Amino acid sequence: MFAATMSIFHTLLSAKNTVRNTPPKPRAGAASTNRMEDVALEAQVALVTVSRAINHPSQLAPRTLEKVQAAIQKLGYVPNLTAGSLASAKTRIIAAVVPTISNSFFSETIEALANTLDQHGYQLLLGQTFYREANETKIVEAFLGRRVDGIVLTGIHHEKTLVERLKASGIPVVEMWEHGPHPIDMLVGFSNFDAGRAAARFLIARGYRQLGYLGGYEHRSQQRLQGLRQEAGQHANVSVHAIETASPSPIENGVASLLELKKQAPGLDAVFCSNDMLAASAIYECARQNWKVPGDIAIMGFADLPIASACHPRLTTIRVHRKAMGESTARLLLDRLQGRPIASMAQDLGFDVIGRESA
Repeated sequence: MFAATMSIFHTLLSAKNTVRNTPPKPRAGAASTNRMEDVALEAQVALVTVSRAINHPSQLAPRTLEKVQAAIQKLGYVPNLTAGSLASAKTRIIAAVVPTISNSFFSETIEALANTLDQHGYQLLLGQTFYREANETKIVEAFLGRRVDGIVLTGIHHEKTLVERLKASGIPVVEMWEHGPHPIDMLVGFSNFDAGRAAARFLIARGYRQLGYLGGYEHRSQQRLQGLRQEAGQHANVSVHAIETASPSPIENGVASLLELKKQAPGLDAVFCSNDMLAASAIYECARQNWKVPGDIAIMGFADLPIASACHPRLTTIRVHRKAMGESTARLLLDRLQGRPIASMAQDLGFDVIGRESA
């Protein structure tokens, strides 16, 4: 159902007041029998310092933290995660749900989220829905059963039962990669609808009149298409032709979709794609068909992935602030978990239109 990665340390429920002078060495192939007291003795620090190194590493001086971590590694000490979570009622785990881990769309956001959380002693548990809302509900239920401290969701469209469940749980929730008026709790993203409108304005301003759209059926892609159509509808002699594929990230279908779109609209002069990978495949197909880009047809992408500036011609696209989205999501969760005031529960990070040679 989902892929997960965790690396979590927790303090033990209790610790004895005495320490042994010589920590025993575990047998080869056997689990370590060392205790937190043994780590404290090896590192020559107080027991509470070991606990802080495990649960709140940012509170220690770098040299002290290095000593404790070296002792943990030397002794092969493994904290009792269950006891620690029962004692504190906190797991220091944040769960994030994304549509897929195979799409580079989300990777930079997740990496920034994980790095920011890690700096404050929290670890990330990751699940993927394969763009199915029912999967999202099952994954979140599993995460709640693991007593995660917070949950990150992709988008603002979820099953009603999931929304009710999360609101009743009382744990912090951040929805990302979208913006809307009724978040479950907190929100970090941008308007996909406005991104579609911006793409239309950019292309129309450059004289293109028969616009095409290539994208999948998932909601955020649909919002971009709706924005494109609304903006085009405000201009005379501008039309929009769309091909929507079953695959949410239809790289493998990009070539066929472009050819079908061109067949439906022979006068097509510009195409807005729902992601840069699809746009790149469209550019490659144009080269095979001897269609000049942008002379015969302009191509525009979405997200500003690294491939956008590596294409020939370089890809015009809409830049989404993927790293900032992950960092802002983490900061909202950390502020809530640490009892700090939150200035804005819904953060619109916006986007930028990046004009390059393809349009």
